[in-house]
Amino acid sequence: MMDDWALPVVAWEIQARDPAKLRDFYGQMFNWSLEGDPLIRIRAGIGGPEPGPIGHIREGSHPGVSLFIQVRDLGASREKAVELGGKALGQPRDTPGGPTVAGILDPEGNRIMLVQQ
Repeated sequence: MMDDWALPVVAWEIQARDPAKLRDFYGQMFNWSLEGDPLIRIRAGIGGPEPGPIGHIREGSHPGVSLFIQVRDLGASREKAVELGGKALGQPRDTPGGPTVAGILDPEGNRIMLVQQ
């Protein structure tokens, strides 16, 4: 029997009551290329961290899965999220030894963390 190895995250998903509304939000918010119907595919980006996205588990008051998406300007991105029907959460905060992050909600209430590095 072979030893098993760490299995990487190979996909992620956003569930939506109104997929068309979230297609518009995410397409405009992050310049994502979205295609397909009824399953809307989100192409992999370029320039992300190598060798791939990092994951972690932490205690929190909001169970679920969070996406951490890199942006150039936290302030401008938070304003854009609100303009597109989302909501800004709290104030940006620095992480110890790491980037500055800020939370938003998409139009259906999914939590997204914006990361400015």
